[in-house]
Amino acid sequence: MAAPANADLITKHSTSVQLTVDAAASQATRLGSSYSVSGSNVSATLGGLTAPASATAAATMNAGTYSQTTDGSAFSFTETFNQGDAIPTGTTVTSGVAPSLPAFGSVTTTAGGVAGALAGSIDSAGTMSLTAGGAGTSATGQFVSEITIR
Repeated sequence: MAAPANADLITKHSTSVQLTVDAAASQATRLGSSYSVSGSNVSATLGGLTAPASATAAATMNAGTYSQTTDGSAFSFTETFNQGDAIPTGTTVTSGVAPSLPAFGSVTTTAGGVAGALAGSIDSAGTMSLTAGGAGTSATGQFVSEITIR
């Protein structure tokens, strides 16, 4: 008669619930100044950009002097200047939080989540209960069962 087989049977169970509410966020990009000029039948002492007075200032426009080359003839002239963003004075970041968002030329802002009724629980029997929250939230429940035979 053969001996009975012996084995250890080990089971592990774990459950978890993760509740997440998205934070509000803003991303601001400082835009630079630009200048361009074009034309025909125009004489020019070109203008351009004047370097900013400091690292927080924006470049300014230095206007040129223009005149029609041939009086009475057709001409075209275009001059474009876009003032860049200056950094507002007194903007200091403390503890990783900016007190206010600068009004730069390119700003993307996302609203924070609203917890609302967001909830999650697990009882002693491993039964999970998840309740949906408002916009920008998530609830994730997980049950893991591991069986090992040695």
